[in-house]
Amino acid sequence: MQRKNFIALAIAALAIATAPAALAQQKAVIKLGWATADSPQDPSAVGAHAFKKALEAASKGSIDVQLFPNRQLGDEKPMMEGMRFGTVDAAIITNAVVAQLEPGFQLNDLPFLYANEAQARKVLDGSVGAELGKRLEAKGITVLGFMEAGFRNMINNKKPVRSPADVTGVKYRVMQNPVFIDMFNSLGGSAVPMAWGETFTAVQQGTIDGLELPLAFIDSLKVYEVTKYLSQTNHTYTTLELLIGNRALAKLSTEQRSAVQQAAKVAVAEQRKVSLENAQQMVAVLRGKGMQVNTVDDPAAFRKAVAPVYEKFRGSIGPELLAAALDQVK
Repeated sequence: MQRKNFIALAIAALAIATAPAALAQQKAVIKLGWATADSPQDPSAVGAHAFKKALEAASKGSIDVQLFPNRQLGDEKPMMEGMRFGTVDAAIITNAVVAQLEPGFQLNDLPFLYANEAQARKVLDGSVGAELGKRLEAKGITVLGFMEAGFRNMINNKKPVRSPADVTGVKYRVMQNPVFIDMFNSLGGSAVPMAWGETFTAVQQGTIDGLELPLAFIDSLKVYEVTKYLSQTNHTYTTLELLIGNRALAKLSTEQRSAVQQAAKVAVAEQRKVSLENAQQMVAVLRGKGMQVNTVDDPAAFRKAVAPVYEKFRGSIGPELLAAALDQVK
């Protein structure tokens, strides 16, 4: 009897001693969501897969990144809320939605702010991006990096857009975002805020004349089926923030948090490279699918027309932050 008790106690002691080691070997799980498709051309999908690969390698297998495309973790705004309260771990979110939580991010939606990808990356990877990250972190979400979906372009069924006058009188669907609404109105167009789920049918039925999207999304969302003219206005650089909730980050070890930051840098670089390559090929693809493509005559004329938008949002963005960005894109 005593021998049996001794064996039982020995087994129990061994279990207690090895429990911490067993727990340490358990993988941490990060569930990463995004709103669009899981395809090789989708900018968010490219970023998500790059982050998964980089983090699982950097963490030496101690973190398992699980991917949830197509709004499986919710639409973008609910995913933002989930990250704040700990019900969603991480997500790739369109900048305009992030700006609803932290208005400073409206900076990235200002029309004709960035002339090219290099300018945008310089601003976002520097002190301006760091300040934006600091503001969002105070609200419960950490910015791991700024990915991209390319520049947005105007597409419609009325006429090509070569000058600001060509926007006049045309009904454009825009995101439910004040910067986009004011931009199209300042150009003389009619901005129609509309959820994406209603947009395709609205264009098809002629309720609206057109919309605006990055090149990659025009193809992946099959907008070429219901629109005729693609004008490369490049009016807004589409930033995609790679985000993780502060609560999810706090559950990780110091080494794992370091791996997350390291992997994010690798993933952002890879995503930007692939996104730019895809965008450069996309014009030919869309031409092949029947769209009539043109460039604008004078980008400066568009910048002049939207100047009032900058003044309107200077206060909510922050005068110093806006001035810093404008200084870097001269």
